[in-house]
Amino acid sequence: MPSTTQHTPVVILKRGRERSVLRRHPWVYSGAVSRRDGDLGDGGLVEVRDSGGNWLARGMWSDSSQISVRLLTWDADEQIDQDFWIRRVKRAVVRRSDLERDESTDAYRLVHGESDGLPGLVVDRYGDYLAVQFLAAGVEAHREEILTALSTVLDFRGVYERSDVEVREKEGLEGRSGLVLGDEPPSPAEIAEHGRRFLVDIQSGQKTGFYLDQRENRANLISLCEDRTVLDCFAYTGGFAISAALGGAARVTLVESSGSALALARENIGLNGIDIDTCELEEGDVFSVLRGYRAQKRTFDLIVLDPPKLAPTSRSVKRASRAYKDVNLLAFQLLNPGGVLFSFSCSGAVSADLFQKILFGAAHDAGRDAQIVGVLCQGADHPVALTFPEGA
Repeated sequence: MPSTTQHTPVVILKRGRERSVLRRHPWVYSGAVSRRDGDLGDGGLVEVRDSGGNWLARGMWSDSSQISVRLLTWDADEQIDQDFWIRRVKRAVVRRSDLERDESTDAYRLVHGESDGLPGLVVDRYGDYLAVQFLAAGVEAHREEILTALSTVLDFRGVYERSDVEVREKEGLEGRSGLVLGDEPPSPAEIAEHGRRFLVDIQSGQKTGFYLDQRENRANLISLCEDRTVLDCFAYTGGFAISAALGGAARVTLVESSGSALALARENIGLNGIDIDTCELEEGDVFSVLRGYRAQKRTFDLIVLDPPKLAPTSRSVKRASRAYKDVNLLAFQLLNPGGVLFSFSCSGAVSADLFQKILFGAAHDAGRDAQIVGVLCQGADHPVALTFPEGA
């Protein structure tokens, strides 16, 4: 029997709904809950039991989310106290020890939510500063303990919170951002990525400031760019474009709808010693710009498509699929024979199988023959637990 008190709230599951918990999937959906015993405060700790009353796991309750419980431990004797949060943060940090030793890189993810056993928590390192996101009611309720754990395990100059994301609304939480510990990070802050330099807007940039999950893919791009014309769509602050230029691209075109992001991209081009005359920066809607290029009969040797999350939920998959097909169709039409397309989706609701079918449809409608020559994914600092495929 677990070491718990009689006052600990309990969630009883419907018959047969314990299977995912036994497989150590970290989410319990509201539809799996039969009843609740005790006062379940939002974000509070709960015991999860099967329909027969047998103890299964311990986690954090959410009143508002369809994910009623985010599980923390399947060990009945493991208590969720300050030492627990310290252990979990330390474990996540140790898993990134190779990156910590890499002197050419000082920006990477330290905590990747459920896959690191800390559901709803994101911690990114940008040099001497940390950016944190509390994305669920559970970690929000344990915010101070988590910040104490970060202070215990890590050395940093400051911690900046970026919990200003829409997903918090599903948890009944308001957005929040601002300095929480130490010194305010520079605006922008400078980071290193495999020797490349980037300026990052930690305070108000996309995600926590930079697309850290694409670090290894930017490195993979470099060897394919020599003497090629490269088009970087949804370029943000120029991560792929700068990698292409440093890889010897003859010319690089960046297309991005955000003027402030393009301005930072221009600074990043200069920061890396790239001749600005070899780069073209175009502000505008990517779909419209690519249609314009098609009308002008412009073509490119290598195209990068890294759009934002077009399918934030399963309900939006159909609409997103049309958008993914549209933009990839345009890319195939703009690609020179023998060219390379780097096409990405960060929509977890769009499976890899569906995305491949979308690409097939786009290539077919463009009248192009295409081969898959590589499958890319998020970096090792964004691990995917085998028990949690949603982390991909």
